[in-house]
Amino acid sequence: MIRLAALLICLWQPLAAQTPELTARLGPADAAHVALLRSTTDLAALGPVIEAYLVTRPDTRVVYEQWGSNDLYRLTAGDCASGRTGADLVISSAVHHMVDLVNQGCATTHVSDGTGALAPQLRWRDQLWGITREPVVMVYNRDLVGPHEVPRSRFDLLDLLRPTGSRFAGRVATYDIEQSGLGFLLAFSDSLEATTFGGLMEAFGRSGSVATCCSAEIIDAVISGRFLIAYNVLGSYALQRAGQEARLAVVAPEDYTLILSRAAMIPAGAADTGTARDLLDYLLSDDGRARLEAQDLIVRLDGGDGAQIEVSGSVETLERPVGLDPRLIVAMDADKRELFIRRWRDAFPQLR
Repeated sequence: MIRLAALLICLWQPLAAQTPELTARLGPADAAHVALLRSTTDLAALGPVIEAYLVTRPDTRVVYEQWGSNDLYRLTAGDCASGRTGADLVISSAVHHMVDLVNQGCATTHVSDGTGALAPQLRWRDQLWGITREPVVMVYNRDLVGPHEVPRSRFDLLDLLRPTGSRFAGRVATYDIEQSGLGFLLAFSDSLEATTFGGLMEAFGRSGSVATCCSAEIIDAVISGRFLIAYNVLGSYALQRAGQEARLAVVAPEDYTLILSRAAMIPAGAADTGTARDLLDYLLSDDGRARLEAQDLIVRLDGGDGAQIEVSGSVETLERPVGLDPRLIVAMDADKRELFIRRWRDAFPQLR
């Protein structure tokens, strides 16, 4: 019944939604092994890591499809429910979707030295693995936000939005949680962690803050000055842009900083599980992790690339990892999700 429900959800969506944002073919055209990788990760970020993997595997080709998180979930659930052959490896930042897919029986088991070395919160049922380490940050425009205005915490952000006639009114952005599975996950995680969540939602609504789609769009709008501050942005994308654009500054909130690990899964219907297992193990190897770190997909707040992030206080008390465990299934409960989205719409009436 669960699989049937997932299939019906998938079929209900418009056919146009079942189209990747982009497709790339990496490796030789005449390769003996061709694996399909579907991911929410920007090709610009993960592509160089895949290319490094392929250097020593001349008989392998990877077809890379980049998807929005909600569409990727619907497609993968539909493949599982119908028994279709789909992706050989799926990687998503919306890790609550991935936990749900594993819970539906849509994943293949894999055990290796690499998976065994992961921390317990980064592996579940030997079918789901966290492969990155990305802080969830705030970003601001250095040219337009003065040093005394920089929000170091959610409390600071509330203070900026509270005054009547605040110059930050209408110029703070975050993810639209209905368009973005990642945005929903981060907002839901905030609701579990933060005493400030209710106040922040009220302040967003009262000040005309903007809920919109996609990391790149939000970050570019901060750089251009359309927005002054963006809240709950993935640090990996923010760091990549900050390295190119001096106006963009990145802050790890000092009250707490969520740490997200994108989840990888080998679907139960994968056609080339051999290549999928090999690629997964590469991503978890020393070389693979070094490549991920070079692409800002592994970020350490206590040094390395994390030095580009403005950090206050102790890293040990700052970080709140989003673990891969059954608690995330709560975020997929239809009734709880509807109540949560209704509360969100109250904060962002322009989305109605």
